[in-house]
Amino acid sequence: MRMSLILCAVIATTSCARIQDSRLNPLNWFGASQAVPFTPTGELKPLVPQTRQTKVVDSRGLVQAVTAMAVERTPNGALVRATGVASTQGQFNAQLVPVSSTNGVLTLAFRIEAAANTVSGTAASRQVTVARMITTQNLQGIRSIRVQSATNQRAAAR
Repeated sequence: MRMSLILCAVIATTSCARIQDSRLNPLNWFGASQAVPFTPTGELKPLVPQTRQTKVVDSRGLVQAVTAMAVERTPNGALVRATGVASTQGQFNAQLVPVSSTNGVLTLAFRIEAAANTVSGTAASRQVTVARMITTQNLQGIRSIRVQSATNQRAAAR
């Protein structure tokens, strides 16, 4: 019994060389690739049309108040860290968003997304801390960094 299985396997594998080059082999249905002449047209169509513009509207509001702010030096620039108090508990998705950079002052808005609940809670339970990395290139010409909230703003200068 074993001998007949081995004999069948040997006979089947010896015929593989012929099937390898035949059209019955599904790997050969497209054939081998060949070099074809190419003449560039000079015009490449973009993947995204120039008329399509993506506009992102930030619907997050400003945090109620900024209580602390620090600018820490890093090897790649600076890390701006700000702590604020939200108007209600459970607010999320906080971020320092660049607003403007004029006359050597970089202004960042402390934005946060409102929660569905409206529990006010204690100030400690509504405290939120965020940070934003600013590269050395973006810091060129910046003498002061300002963080804005709904009721106040804090600034740090060089």
